[in-house]
Amino acid sequence: MIQFSTLSNGLRVVTERMPSMASASIGIWVNAGGRHERPEQNGIAHFLEHMAFKGTKTRSALQIAEAIEDVGGYINAYTSREVTAYYARVLGNDVPLALDVIGDILMNPVFDQREIEVERGVILQEIGQSLDTPDDIIFDWLQEAAYPDQAIGRTILGPAEKVAGFGQSDLAGFVAEHYGPGQMILSAAGDVDHDTIVKQAEGIFGHMVPRTDALIQPASWKGAEHRKTKDLEQAHFALAFEGPSYRSSDLYAAQVYATALGGGMSSRLFQKIREEKGLCYTIFSQAGAYEDTGMMTIYAGTSAEEVAQLSTLTVDELKRAAEDMSEVEVARARAQIKAGMLMGLESPSSRAERMARNLSVWGRVPDLEETAARIDAVTVEAVRAYAGKLIEAPNSALALYGPVEKAPNLEELRRRLAA
Repeated sequence: MIQFSTLSNGLRVVTERMPSMASASIGIWVNAGGRHERPEQNGIAHFLEHMAFKGTKTRSALQIAEAIEDVGGYINAYTSREVTAYYARVLGNDVPLALDVIGDILMNPVFDQREIEVERGVILQEIGQSLDTPDDIIFDWLQEAAYPDQAIGRTILGPAEKVAGFGQSDLAGFVAEHYGPGQMILSAAGDVDHDTIVKQAEGIFGHMVPRTDALIQPASWKGAEHRKTKDLEQAHFALAFEGPSYRSSDLYAAQVYATALGGGMSSRLFQKIREEKGLCYTIFSQAGAYEDTGMMTIYAGTSAEEVAQLSTLTVDELKRAAEDMSEVEVARARAQIKAGMLMGLESPSSRAERMARNLSVWGRVPDLEETAARIDAVTVEAVRAYAGKLIEAPNSALALYGPVEKAPNLEELRRRLAA
């Protein structure tokens, strides 16, 4: 059963007890990610996430790790474009300890200068690794091509020159601006007791003063091409269209469409381009969503000689989907999405994250039956209609990396799509 409470200062607490579980996942999700940064701050949300584990007023970095690992637990964090999350997985009896540690790293960070310098080096290595990973960096370039000169289009890691300059005041300033109780959601699932967690949360976070939500730059999809030629084994191809936001009525149709188009081995792109033509090893499509926009993405890796044919065949499959997507394909995609959701939610960590995300977007947590019903309500007509919208969209985005001299440019693909 899902239970929900709000502390007097606005911090929300949501829990779900899973009677069969001996473990629990608990964390704080903060509505402060990459798109909350000003241009000069690019990368600081991620830097702050790293610094959370580098020491507090009561614990050293080693003591933070030992506190959780001494009881066999696990603690971690991540930064996305809209959220930063700090979470732990422990046995049920150790939930109070986990919440105490998470509260400590959020409420009492010291931002020691020596630790800042150490972690700066770690992050610069992470940036370097990303730049050396073609099927990673290409998505950053695609995001930038879709949303140029916008917070939502900038990389989460930030550029090395910005990261090199961040100091204590920058980190503390970002916390002061964005880490208010109204921007935080405490979510826990598994072997948990709601009332106990709420009482402990009041003691840790109850003194925080509410603050006004910081304004974020509205997303404005533009669409452009980013092409970088380099001597690599593979040519990396990523094509994107603006998709629906979390709150759009088209959200589930977009997800069903992306799954039918390139969500598995039975999908159109996989069957046509890999199985029939043998043009690639990896090809997929996915529908991602944000607060006020979304992105339908297709990715494939192929050879220099095959990238042109792969690109044009991909566009042809997009056109064909608007004309003859079948009921069988739509039914299979609906089943894949529902099964994936339900299988994922066998994990307390997935349940805690789902509750936090839904509470942030909707102000409530829809039950699984409601979500499944929305997926089941997607018709073949709705999927074809959504596919038609993509074809008519004038501002697609394209990223190419590697031996891509023979790849068609974005205008050529747009003309083929519209023909």
